[in-house]
Amino acid sequence: MNIDALVALRRDLHAHPELGYQETRTGDIVARFLHQLGLKVHRNIGKTGVVGVLTRGDGRRAIGLRADMDALPMQDQGDAPWKSRTANVCHACGHDGHTAMLLGAAQQLAETGDFNGTIYFIFQPAEEGLAGAKAMIDDGLFSRFPCEAVYALHNWPELPLGEVQTRPGAIMAAADRFDIRVKGGGGHAAQPHLTRDTLLATSELVVQLNTLVARAIDPCEAALLSVTRMQGGFSHNMIPAEASITGTVRTFSPTAQDTLEARLREMAHHVTAAHGLQAEVNYLRYYPATINSEAEAKLAVEALSEAGFSARVARQPALTSEDFAFMLQAKPGAYLWIGSAPSRPLHHSAYDFNDELIPYGVRALTALARRASG
Repeated sequence: MNIDALVALRRDLHAHPELGYQETRTGDIVARFLHQLGLKVHRNIGKTGVVGVLTRGDGRRAIGLRADMDALPMQDQGDAPWKSRTANVCHACGHDGHTAMLLGAAQQLAETGDFNGTIYFIFQPAEEGLAGAKAMIDDGLFSRFPCEAVYALHNWPELPLGEVQTRPGAIMAAADRFDIRVKGGGGHAAQPHLTRDTLLATSELVVQLNTLVARAIDPCEAALLSVTRMQGGFSHNMIPAEASITGTVRTFSPTAQDTLEARLREMAHHVTAAHGLQAEVNYLRYYPATINSEAEAKLAVEALSEAGFSARVARQPALTSEDFAFMLQAKPGAYLWIGSAPSRPLHHSAYDFNDELIPYGVRALTALARRASG
């Protein structure tokens, strides 16, 4: 296995990022690499997904290893020679590195053949908010490739290079999005008594929404609500007819999710009504919580510890989200973090995958495959 070649491949993917369901060039590279290894390759699963199939020995056990391929809709502010060449698209979450690591694991396992069973290498599109995992499942992923368990590895800048953590149960939060339009006002800024102030009502709503978690959810339970965008107005001398806010809610339990959605709707209507305005609320539950199965999380920690990694149970879950959750609803499995420090935070405009992680990731995925398929 040539690590330098994998680094060059990763940097090429970084320079040519593709958004969700547009990963045609990336898919071509992945499929060609797997073909050259002698794997059976299947394309266009969940629109642009790729699955490679590798079987050795007479074992009947089959597992899946998944990497995400898509980039984010943001400008690359890095300064590397391989920075994104596509305006407003960049690999700011390391999916280029995940793809390279899984290809490296496929190469290692194809060349050594030191496992007994079948491994499905799942290259997934559209993880960043577009539910590519669900699209692959809806397109027959697990009926065509019947994994007994499925695993995913994600780089984690908060951990030291090569350290691995996972945990049984919840590891990532459910992700919801809300959009609220406040309407029914508008007029001259010098005559506020003749209209209703949409910006004042919206500002009050932002403040009140930030009290919801503290007052609606058990203090011992983790949850989060963040308002991330506020828009309204076109001129210094007019009160706009409409204003809007957007934000996200993160939870780990369906009860907390139900409570926060209901209270958010109530608050939006009551606060705006107090100003003589109306609220239009759209609430989208787009990713469920990522829930690891206990046996597979334990297997992962044991396998990687035996392979020489610093591998341990994570103390707490993260409030970030991940559409691998859909795969874990369908199959037992585990989602793992692997340390990538030093690194900028995920989704930072100047983030670049730490290439020193690639050999660690390849070794982790191969160790996991050997143990899980045995």
